[in-house]
Amino acid sequence: MSAEPIVASLLPDTAEITSNDVIVGGVSLRGLAGSYGTPLFVYDEETLRARCREAAGAFDDGVAFASKSFLCGAMARLAFEEGLCIDVATGGELDLVLRSGVPAGRIIMHGNNKSADELERAIAVGVHRLVVDNFEEIALLSTLVNHSSPLDCLVRVTPGVEAHTHEFVRTGQEDTKFGFSVATGDARQAIHELRAIPGLTLRGVHAHIGSQVFELIGFVESLTILAKFIAEDGFDELCVGGGLGVAYVAGESAPSIHEWGDAIRVAALEVGLDSNVRLLAEPGRAIVAQAAVTLYEVGAVKPVAQRTYMAVDGGMSDNPRPVLYGSGYEAFDVGDALAPRPQNVRLVGKHCESGDVLIDEAWLPASTGVRSIIATPVTGAYGYSMASNYNRVPRPAVLFVRDGVTREVLRRETFDDMARLEV
Repeated sequence: MSAEPIVASLLPDTAEITSNDVIVGGVSLRGLAGSYGTPLFVYDEETLRARCREAAGAFDDGVAFASKSFLCGAMARLAFEEGLCIDVATGGELDLVLRSGVPAGRIIMHGNNKSADELERAIAVGVHRLVVDNFEEIALLSTLVNHSSPLDCLVRVTPGVEAHTHEFVRTGQEDTKFGFSVATGDARQAIHELRAIPGLTLRGVHAHIGSQVFELIGFVESLTILAKFIAEDGFDELCVGGGLGVAYVAGESAPSIHEWGDAIRVAALEVGLDSNVRLLAEPGRAIVAQAAVTLYEVGAVKPVAQRTYMAVDGGMSDNPRPVLYGSGYEAFDVGDALAPRPQNVRLVGKHCESGDVLIDEAWLPASTGVRSIIATPVTGAYGYSMASNYNRVPRPAVLFVRDGVTREVLRRETFDDMARLEV
């Protein structure tokens, strides 16, 4: 964190800072807060599209947007329009992407515990790929797939690579709930069993080493292991998964999607992977995180002996990442974004939890106080998608902005919406 003004590299691509406002996508953030209320997610559509195009160019056809990072109908359609498949992990995500108008043939179905119903629907609609995770799933598929109901699959394997990231989001090591181990022979056995199912075509392998990964060496190590593992299989595809990190605070830096793709291609060449094998990935955070800011209104400022607490009208219900992972963020005053930020506060939410902390040490201008509109940047990933109604707080609205035009893609939830399930 820093007492200097917010760094532009954390903001969406189109952001412009003026003396009393921040403009994103040609639209005033102060104006949006006034018109739509707070908390409010604001996504720069041009940043989203640019990152999708970068992913489509960095990998081969079949590269997918990891929708768990941020999913709504508008986002699914946007990613599809820019040439990406959509990666889903549950029946609910599959249903929403289908409702958005994305063809089933551009959907990739994941999940470590797919139900029979989820598998049946994926097969019935004709998903592009289903990523197989465990032996129980293989047994289910053997009863569901046939030449009349065919299925193209990838098999998820654990390469034994331990990514340098938070333990809750590491997935490539041996001790994980995901996939089949290469080291124990389970992955080889899974390939053998899948190839014995009539109507099922095994296209290749998939691995995912973790999330918020800054060092490309982990992806290169995974690719090297996978390439050697499938050298004699004649597969069409190899997917290195997702997890590329992004910078959340000043001083952090992360590889671009383009640099990630280049590193994978160089590694594939060096290890001698068949050039006919399509190299795929599933970026999520790297596409959506920097595209959004979350707007809040300050409601209370409370100095105590140890520090000053500044409370906003959202919190852990719209951004649970600080509570779950200790994730760091920056904050800035939308009406004074060029000013130095000497005021050090603990930025907290409105929930009935002492742990409802958005930023442990947030730096803001001295003038920031009650009724100020403040923003946290780089909140496009795992904010709305992990949002809850804890304390019966409605989820915020989501806006897309582009060329001076605002689109409300998700309206603000109401008390009536939350009460609708009562019986």
